[in-house]
Amino acid sequence: MKLEKSKQHKMTTLLLILYLIILAWIILFKMQFSVEALYQFTGFRSVNFVPFEGTAVYDGILDIGEITYNVLIFIPFGIYISMLKPNWHFLQKILPIAGVSLLFEVLQYIFVIGSSDITDFLGNTLGGIIGIGVYLFFRKIFKSKAMKALSILAILGTLAIFIFGLLLMFGIIQYGSFS
Repeated sequence: MKLEKSKQHKMTTLLLILYLIILAWIILFKMQFSVEALYQFTGFRSVNFVPFEGTAVYDGILDIGEITYNVLIFIPFGIYISMLKPNWHFLQKILPIAGVSLLFEVLQYIFVIGSSDITDFLGNTLGGIIGIGVYLFFRKIFKSKAMKALSILAILGTLAIFIFGLLLMFGIIQYGSFS
């Protein structure tokens, strides 16, 4: 049983690392495969500290799609943190999620690759919180089989985000700032 938990923990850690790489590729590298291609996204720097204003508004209309993508893309993070640290309190789980989101926003500003926006930060953090809720729901419903069910969900979620990135890259889905 202990060996199985150890294997489970290693697999979840590996999936979290893969997820974070994909997340960085989408948010920081704008789904580009070369530094030269990334230059088309550089040179634009802005900061918005007013929620649901600024970069989330296009032609006076709030872009719900972009906010939804920001929420959805961070749900797996909440699941992974909860799987790896099930004994952490709720706030302890939120801190790394909010921290990574803030890091992405700051890095976009530092490297002049888009806008840093409080709406993105809030959406990302909300997505992580929803992920924590999904984890708690699965634990309540599946009890002892929760980790197995969550592992399957985590694999599918990471795969979905990768496919989502590919769909964005090929223009099948509209691209926002995703951060």
